[in-house]
Amino acid sequence: MKIAILGTGAMGSIYAALLADAGNNVYAIDVWQEHVDAIVQNGLTVTGASGERTVRNLHASSTLDEAGACDLYIISTKASGVADAAHQVSRVMRSDSLVLTIQNGLGSGERIAKHMSTENVLLGVAEGFGASLVAPGHAHHNAMKMIRVGEMTGGITERLQSVEKVWKSAGFDVQAFEDIEQLIWEKFLCNVTFSGPCTVFDLTLGELMNDEESWKIACGCASEVAQLAEVKGVKVSYDDPIEYVTSFGKRMPDARPSMLLDHHAKRASEIDAINGMVPVVGADLGIETPYNNVISAVVRNIEKSF
Repeated sequence: MKIAILGTGAMGSIYAALLADAGNNVYAIDVWQEHVDAIVQNGLTVTGASGERTVRNLHASSTLDEAGACDLYIISTKASGVADAAHQVSRVMRSDSLVLTIQNGLGSGERIAKHMSTENVLLGVAEGFGASLVAPGHAHHNAMKMIRVGEMTGGITERLQSVEKVWKSAGFDVQAFEDIEQLIWEKFLCNVTFSGPCTVFDLTLGELMNDEESWKIACGCASEVAQLAEVKGVKVSYDDPIEYVTSFGKRMPDARPSMLLDHHAKRASEIDAINGMVPVVGADLGIETPYNNVISAVVRNIEKSF
């Protein structure tokens, strides 16, 4: 399969390396020129959970022009980069090309819809899937759990199953789901609980849960998301949202959310798609979201100094 991956940062690099190593014709697209140059010159090296390998049979570029029309486009940028990536894809894709977008937070499908029809758009959710960039051309794979994929409008289709098969053949634990919205909201619940609060208080997941005052604020953020999901009629698997996020946090107490890592590196975070999205949805539904309002404001204020 001919695949272009837009956004080959840490996780996108893992996607690109394993999919190319499985025999797919892969194009790694990224705006970090030093990273692109390193891949062109020396291949893409991956170490960690998925094994050690240097993959040379892939293309790398800072634009999508070289890749052109592909069977599958994977958008793995941060939320802020989705719209630009969708615009690039819209210029070169075929009528039957598929677009799979995998981001934290909410709103990726809506951002893509501003640039193309969402008829061929699939949504993905990466669970417990950690990665980091060691150096240009070198990604470290910290953890490898499940990637869930689904149609924006729901249901199991032949094309969805074909995408699932491609990922599985590359060594990923992937499963197609009939209701991807449920999974997106359940991950969103966990993201909101830990991303903003851990960043504001500069704590790991476990440290946040063990600090009574900080954890109370985090649970307030979670409760607001749970209320929005209930009002919107999202089907969820949990009975108690606080028990759900507590169980999630206990599985990786030493982890630091990507938002906190962004702040340590003095980079702007995905606050607008995570805690910052809660007040947006709340306003649409006429629901107040004070915990997430405050957390988002603090994170944005910190980022003004970067």
